[in-house]
Amino acid sequence: MTTLLRVKHLGFSSGSPLVVIDGSVAEALGVRAHDRLLLRFGSGEAVAVVNVARNLPADAILVNEEVAQALGVRDGDAVEVSAAPPPRSARYIRDLLRGAWLGAGEVRAIVEDIVRDMLDEVEIAALVAAVSQRGLSVEEAYYFARAMVETGERLELGVEPVADKHSIGGVPGDKTTLLVVPIVASLGYRIPKTSSRAITSPAGTADRAEVLMSVNLTLDEIREIVLKVGGCIAWGGALRLAPADDKIIRVEHPLSIDPLLVPSIMAKKAAVGATHVVIDIPVGRGAKVGTVAEAERLARMLIEVGRRLGMKVACAITHGDQPVGRAAGPALEAREALRALMGEGPPDLVDKAASLVGILLEILGVEGGKQMALEALRSGRALAKMREIIEAQGGDPRVKPEDVPVGDKRFTVRAERDGVVAWVDNAVIATAARLAGAPKDKGAGVELHAKVGDAVRRGDPLLTVYSEHSSKLRAAEEYLESATAVGVGKPGLEALVKKVLEPAPPAYPLAVER
Repeated sequence: MTTLLRVKHLGFSSGSPLVVIDGSVAEALGVRAHDRLLLRFGSGEAVAVVNVARNLPADAILVNEEVAQALGVRDGDAVEVSAAPPPRSARYIRDLLRGAWLGAGEVRAIVEDIVRDMLDEVEIAALVAAVSQRGLSVEEAYYFARAMVETGERLELGVEPVADKHSIGGVPGDKTTLLVVPIVASLGYRIPKTSSRAITSPAGTADRAEVLMSVNLTLDEIREIVLKVGGCIAWGGALRLAPADDKIIRVEHPLSIDPLLVPSIMAKKAAVGATHVVIDIPVGRGAKVGTVAEAERLARMLIEVGRRLGMKVACAITHGDQPVGRAAGPALEAREALRALMGEGPPDLVDKAASLVGILLEILGVEGGKQMALEALRSGRALAKMREIIEAQGGDPRVKPEDVPVGDKRFTVRAERDGVVAWVDNAVIATAARLAGAPKDKGAGVELHAKVGDAVRRGDPLLTVYSEHSSKLRAAEEYLESATAVGVGKPGLEALVKKVLEPAPPAYPLAVER
């Protein structure tokens, strides 16, 4: 059955197409809440999830912004509405839940239906849960990555080679991209870096870079900038590169799982035309990957899927037990990255960035790549290239670290004893920075004054929290009163003991032995 209904805008966006109709209309169409409707207007069509309400006009349909934009409708326009057939890919997801393995055609159908909004978030969550329980084969990971690329837009530079870099994440303060991109570009290679914003960390690469320049670029702008200056750092969220991946990620994050990590990474790299990719896999306390063995399994799959997509991929398994450098939070990290490019950065940040560039150059056929990277930093070539990139992306190329504002509300955590820093808790650092306002408040974050192996005396500063708001600073301070971010102990085995829990007094009288 098809009926004509008059459009009224809901006036909000919910991330996927959604409509509201009266219960009587739903009954006449033969649909219930969470079923799908097919809407047609002119030559356009959209599939939307149904919500059912009472006492709406029988000729009305309320649409969210996704539906309005897909159809190009205004209030009062009449749209044809009918029940949408169930997507065939839903059957494949049910098979996956039962333990079946997916072929290329089945994966392609799932990805196409995700892109067309034929699958709702419940069905995508079922896909994510099934893959999380069973895992992906190399073939399935490749099928997903290929389908994600083929159903989205692509960056065509028309030149080769095209370099790229990615980090699995999970370590606060990992601003190595802000060094790697200008170093690589200064050596004459093209590196179009698309990056994400933070979800659970104090800053994503796009958040850090946005302190210095605009990251909201179109594909045409990325192409122009990369061909002109060699590199860019752009937010990938609005580019429709592998759009199915973006919809899957929206479901994964609330669940705190990432089972489609490999196709997600490789699809985004293939979509920007990368031919040579270095991938950083941090391992350790608080990182996404807990053991070297797990990291090696992940690396082998990334390398093989990349090979099948026509890319040469190298993976670096790196230490992820503590933040990279000393800063966590957009402005603090942008400052630290600028200092590193000026030859004043923390040794671990500089060494990691140079090492990643060296690995990338090795798969490009260049020997001595790490030394070339360090020389690009020492000579100022990388800094000059970063200033070119900043200017091309609308920032101030003369910016200095001290020009970057940070929060003026701050407090410092100090050592309660003499000793050596035995560990730094990444999760506590990240939580404190986020409570202080990061990444939304660019000036919020945490600066470490001592790292693993550093000797400290009682009263020495361990870390300082920065915030733009007193209330948020108090929230971070209260949190750190009960959570230890930096563990200090005497050298030796005592330093390995983080915390001692003792039994609470019993809530009932003890029996007296007679």
